[in-house]
Amino acid sequence: MDLIYEGKSKYVYVKTADELVMEFKDEVTAGDGAVRAAAPGKGVLCAAVSAYLFKHLEGRGIRTHFLDYDGAKKLTVRKLRMIPLEVIVRNYAYGSLLKRMPLFRELQPLNPPLVEFHYKDDTLHDPLVLAEDIVRAGLAARELLNAMVETSLRVNEELTKLLASKRLTLVDAKFEFGLLGGELVLADEISGDTMRVLDESGRHLDKEVFRRSKNVETLLTAYRELASRLGLEVPYRYR
Repeated sequence: MDLIYEGKSKYVYVKTADELVMEFKDEVTAGDGAVRAAAPGKGVLCAAVSAYLFKHLEGRGIRTHFLDYDGAKKLTVRKLRMIPLEVIVRNYAYGSLLKRMPLFRELQPLNPPLVEFHYKDDTLHDPLVLAEDIVRAGLAARELLNAMVETSLRVNEELTKLLASKRLTLVDAKFEFGLLGGELVLADEISGDTMRVLDESGRHLDKEVFRRSKNVETLLTAYRELASRLGLEVPYRYR
């Protein structure tokens, strides 16, 4: 297969004219890639969680790009025309929101959830953008933005309910979308790399543990716990 893209956490290969393969890396980064470390076993954990969550969402009527999971580090997905935007849905005040709006207190509930758009560009550090910016720059029409918000809130609601059933709290999550014909499709991944999840004691089961500690084993322990809470068995050779 031909490699067409390498990101911080994944390789993307062409499988057919309509399908791609995403291979999750055994690496972890923080600070927009400024900090990078080998993380043996991380790839399979993120792939397994993403596959599980995509299938869960598909079962609830939300179209995703997911097609198949090889049981290790690779997902086969539909080829989409990607929209260069990230949608962040915040259920609680945390992270960059506290820097931007210090009047919020940490983990203050946000009801209804707060939805943000970020322009996807690592060199610019994925800046926050307004809907009006997006429309005027020609990145997306207002109708498409409305559909992205509506779908993101649906995904957030389904993930919140699922995680709550495992005694976990979804703090926030980042979603990406593409178009298949004229249909909006959820893409990229859904894992500890792209959402913040707290257990009942307030412990992070996501990438926040690496941002704080820079300790790979602490991160892998958190990701194993997240997979375990979802009922996923990670093959021994990847542990």
